[in-house]
Amino acid sequence: MTTALLADDEPHLLAYLEEQLATAWPALKIVGRAPNGVEALRLIDELGPDVVFLDIQMPGLNGLQLASRLSAGGKAGKTAPQVVFTTAHEQYALQAFDSEAFDYLLKPIRLERLQRTVARLKESLAAPAAAPSPSPEAAAQLAAMLRQLGVPVPAAPAAAPAASAAPLQWIRAAQGQETRLIAVDEVIYFQSNDKYTSVFTPDAEHLIRTPLRQLREQLDEQKFWQIHRGVIVAARHVAGTRTDFRGRLLVKLKGRPEELVVSRNFADLFRQM
Repeated sequence: MTTALLADDEPHLLAYLEEQLATAWPALKIVGRAPNGVEALRLIDELGPDVVFLDIQMPGLNGLQLASRLSAGGKAGKTAPQVVFTTAHEQYALQAFDSEAFDYLLKPIRLERLQRTVARLKESLAAPAAAPSPSPEAAAQLAAMLRQLGVPVPAAPAAAPAASAAPLQWIRAAQGQETRLIAVDEVIYFQSNDKYTSVFTPDAEHLIRTPLRQLREQLDEQKFWQIHRGVIVAARHVAGTRTDFRGRLLVKLKGRPEELVVSRNFADLFRQM
């Protein structure tokens, strides 16, 4: 049975998160609740939960400080829990991923978003444990986010050839006057849009400055298919295809009403559908 600990200094938000988790993950056992970071650290050491949901702004020891202590190591032989941050403030996102957080949920936490996190947590926890080592994936994700924000990233020291960088996991996108951090798993498709790239999720369209060509190099090609010079679609959100009266191949989507045109150069992707 998977166990979790919840930490938040606002009781009503703690209760709300527990209610959402009861819906999104009924089998999850909540083994502890903490009103501050110091108590959370004590309970994590005592109870050894698989997952901790941490508010970032807490008295005594904030969520980022607590996560840093967890990643530094706890009891011998004890695997550090997966950390999911919960906060109302986006400005902590980069620090959160520098702490190798599993996910970053903005309050108020939407059930659909939490369900996606739960699905990824289940997959991660079910995977065989890897030998302890630094996380190049986290460094690659952080570097990609910094480049997207226009922040220079120092080149890594010369070393022996290594595996290619981990696929992009997070996107920082504009939505009106606000900026939103989007998990790549939320994206249904990307589309070139003049000097920008439109990012379509089930409930909105967002804009990023990264060109589609550059974005393609950062995406997992097994999960994201280019179907047109200006369109990349998430394979898991493809519901099917059809041919219109003009003979064009169209992709039907899960979660959005529009249909996307497939150019002839990419039609082979759908021969078996």
